[in-house]
This record gives sequence, structure tokens and C-alpha cells, in this order.
Amino acid sequence: MAELNHYQTLQVSPRATQAEIKQSYRRLAKLFHPDSQQDTADHEQIVRLNAAYEILSDPQRREFYDRQLKNSSFSPVGNWQQRTKAAQKQYQKQRQTAQDIDRQIQLWLTLVYQPVNRLICRIINPIKQQIEELSADPFDDELMESFQDYLKDCQELLSQAQQIFTSMPNPSPLAGVAARLYYCLNQVADGISELETFSLNYDDQYLHTGHEMFRIASQLRQEAQTAFRSFV
Repeated sequence: MAELNHYQTLQVSPRATQAEIKQSYRRLAKLFHPDSQQDTADHEQIVRLNAAYEILSDPQRREFYDRQLKNSSFSPVGNWQQRTKAAQKQYQKQRQTAQDIDRQIQLWLTLVYQPVNRLICRIINPIKQQIEELSADPFDDELMESFQDYLKDCQELLSQAQQIFTSMPNPSPLAGVAARLYYCLNQVADGISELETFSLNYDDQYLHTGHEMFRIASQLRQEAQTAFRSFV
């Protein structure tokens, strides 16, 4: 079976306008796209369509291609076939890369972001109630002991979150999410340190500073969550 030239692949006349070429390409791409769930889905045909459209959609490249077609020495099995194979290879490489990145994103969101986010919530969410309970009498040994137990739990949860966060490098598209999560964990760590100091010396300044650091951490967590939603 003879190789089709780009015009035949896109089912248009060599005199077709750019609008006609674009319209035919869209129609055929929809018809043969592997994700279309249609009986006509054909990955190889999509590769040929992309290669043809890459040439014919560019006026300068189309003009050069037309001269090759008119040249009696031009062989469909020569330059055109080489260019088609190169385009096919490039398309397949780009498609594989995109699929790999998608898998990395889903893995990182599932194995890192989500569990770390839950652990941060378990640290931050109770702080308001803990401070309110302690404010009844900061010098009451039982109340202070309960507050210290809360801080001990926070330290353990933070350690888990830090281990999970460093267990897997984040994909580059999620750099913004990862950065906010990183700074959030730092704020949590510093906040716990301030609150632990308060539990030892009863200086309210440490309590207020620790509480403020938790507030900043909460804001960073929310920013990370907003960025995260765009990938869900």
C-alpha cells in the first residue's frame, strides 16, 4: 500500500486553505483519538495526523513541502517518511513523558500531601481549645500537664509529617504546593518550641508567639490546599 502524503492523510486538497486544513485535522483527531472511546480510535493514525498538521499548518513549512511534492526526485519513502517517523517518535516521547508526570503527581498527592495535611490538621486544630482550657488557670498543675501532653502529641505528629514529607521528591508541577507545605511544617515546629518554652516559664510572650506561628502555619496549609485542588 502506497504511503499517503500529508494532504491525503488530512483528507484535504493540496489547494486547501489553512482554515480547511485546521477543520479537517480537528475532525479526524476527534475521530481517531485513543481516548475518544470510539471504535475508530487509532493511535498510529493520530501520530500521522499530528505529523501532517505540523507541516501543513505552518505556511513556510507547507511551501517547502509542496516544492518537494512537485519535485520529480522526491520520494514518499525518502524525506517525507523520515520526517514522519521523527514526528511519530517525538509525539510518543511527549505522550509518555506526560503520562509519567501524571503518575508522579498522583502518587505524591496520595502518599505525601494528603497524609501530611491530615497530620498538620491534628496539630493545629486543637490549639484554640487547648489555650482556652489552660487560660482558666495556667498555674494549675493538671491543666498544664494536659497542655504539655498535647504538645508532646504535636511533636510526635510533626515528626511523622516530616518523615513522610521527605520520603518522596515532589514532581516539578507541584513545587508550589510542596514549598507551602515545607514552610508550614517549619512554622509548626517553631510554634511547638515556643509553646513548650511557655509551659516551662509561664511567660505569655512565648504563648502568643507560638499561637501566632500556628496561625501562619494554618494559612500556609490553606494556600497549599488551594494549589493542590487544581491537580485533583
